[in-house]
Amino acid sequence: MIRDLYHVRAVPSEPGRTPLTADEEQRFRALLFTELGNAVADHGWARYPAHTPEDRRRLVDVGRMLSEHWGLAVTVEAEDVCTLRLSLAGHALEA
Repeated sequence: MIRDLYHVRAVPSEPGRTPLTADEEQRFRALLFTELGNAVADHGWARYPAHTPEDRRRLVDVGRMLSEHWGLAVTVEAEDVCTLRLSLAGHALEA
């Protein structure tokens, strides 16, 4: 079945701006801190998709927050084009 869409248009995006409100951004970072922190604590590393520059900034910030919270260095490295890996010393990606 084909459906026609009337009065539909693409909404232009604003570069450099997050689509989340400040409260949503704070809650999302807290969620990432908890979930990724638990995964890193359990396995020594965790990977998470990062498709946009804002996603990458969030994950770097979460890695920094985990480092400050634990007093241990948490590294954030790109595994591939759209995945970042957070890891403790000894669990980093091999070159």
